[in-house]
Amino acid sequence: MKKSHRLLVTAAILFSLGLAASGSEKVGQENRVLPPNALSAEEKAQGWRLLFDGRTFDGWRGLGSDRVPEKHWIIEDGAIKKVPSKDVALQADGQPLAGGDLTTVETFQDFELAFEWKISLGGNSGIKYNVSEELSLAQAPNRAALGFEYQILDDDLHPDARNGANRTAAALYDLIAPLGKKLNPIGEFNEARIVFRGRHGEHWLNGVKVLEYDLETPRLADFLAKSKYKNIPGFADRRKGRLVLQDHTDAVWFRNIKIRTLFP
Repeated sequence: MKKSHRLLVTAAILFSLGLAASGSEKVGQENRVLPPNALSAEEKAQGWRLLFDGRTFDGWRGLGSDRVPEKHWIIEDGAIKKVPSKDVALQADGQPLAGGDLTTVETFQDFELAFEWKISLGGNSGIKYNVSEELSLAQAPNRAALGFEYQILDDDLHPDARNGANRTAAALYDLIAPLGKKLNPIGEFNEARIVFRGRHGEHWLNGVKVLEYDLETPRLADFLAKSKYKNIPGFADRRKGRLVLQDHTDAVWFRNIKIRTLFP
C-alpha cells in the first residue's frame, strides 16, 4: 500500500472513531439519570412541578403551626427525613420537643402526586391527602392529620401488618388492601404515585397500580363502615385538601415529591 493511501485510510479511521465517540457522548447525555429532586424537560411540559427542592422546607409547615417542627423533621442527603422520636432532643424540663405531621402550605384537588419513600427497619409512616386541617385539629389535637393515607410500612417487621392487608405498604390505610405489589428491600427507595381526580383514586407502587376506588359508592361506604374512620363526620368528603407527611415516631425519608394538576 502506498504511503499516501495509508495516510488517507488512517485519517478516515480516526475520523470515524471521533464520530463514534461524539455520538456515544451525546447518547450518554440524553440517557443520563436525573439527580433527585429535579424535573426533566418532558416532565415540565407535562405540567409537573416540584413540592420539595431537596434543600429547604419551602412550601411546608407543621400541621396547625406556622413553622416546621425542626427537631422532628430534617433534610438529609436530598430527602425530607422524620427523625425517630427516640432521638429527638428534650426540653429543659426533660419533656420531648413537640412534633407533629408536616403539611403542604398549598391545597390540592384534582392531581397526580409522585414521590419516592424509604422506611427504616420495622418502621411505620404514611403520606396523607384530601386532608382538612380544620377537621384534623378538631378531631386529633396531637396534630395528626385526618385524611386518606398511602400507607408506608416495613411489612415484615412492623406489627401493624398483622392487623390486615389494608394496613400494609401502599394500602389505602385501614380501608383497601393493595394487590400485586412489589416492594424494594428496606433501605432502598420505592417509587409511588397517587392519582386523585374527581371521585376516583389510585395508588401505585414501583410502576404497578395496586388499588383504585371511587368515592360515594357502596364499595367504599362498606370499607368506611368497617374502618377506624367510621365515626368521623365528613372524613371522606371531597375537598381541596392538604398533602401531609406523617410523624409516626419512626425514621422515614421522602424525596422527588412532585405534582401536576389533573382536570376532572
